[in-house]
Amino acid sequence: MTHNRRHQRRFAFQVIYSLNFTQAMRKEDLIRSFDNFWSEEEFDMDREASYAWTLVEGVFDNHDSIDEVITRHSQHWKLNRIAKVELTILRLSLFEMLHCPDIPFKVAMNEAIELAKDFGDDNSKTFVNGVLDAAAKGAERDDRTKIQSANTES
Repeated sequence: MTHNRRHQRRFAFQVIYSLNFTQAMRKEDLIRSFDNFWSEEEFDMDREASYAWTLVEGVFDNHDSIDEVITRHSQHWKLNRIAKVELTILRLSLFEMLHCPDIPFKVAMNEAIELAKDFGDDNSKTFVNGVLDAAAKGAERDDRTKIQSANTES
């Protein structure tokens, strides 16, 4: 059964969240972890063809640059002080905002707020919205331009 992007985004959130509890994971470990979760779902597509894998792999591959954006826009919050649920949601949403040009910022932000409502506490959606809103205001000018120019240089 093919699931929509919202379901795959939710699945990706759970895989990415689990990465918070492992030491220095290699890409092979990520694939194995994803495939273990994937086999329990009823998706009718391969890992590589799924939007969930695009998100999980994208967050994994761009972890450092995404964390820089979070640090820049989470006023007075160090990464290690942000709750794991919120940090995971921010990483996932910022990957979509910065690396998935077919996803409008507002869609990525709304989906992040829905994840925060489902998985976070009462303050999660406000915190996530605040950081993403601040990031979105600068991202159109700064971050997307930097990422796009870095991708053309590679």
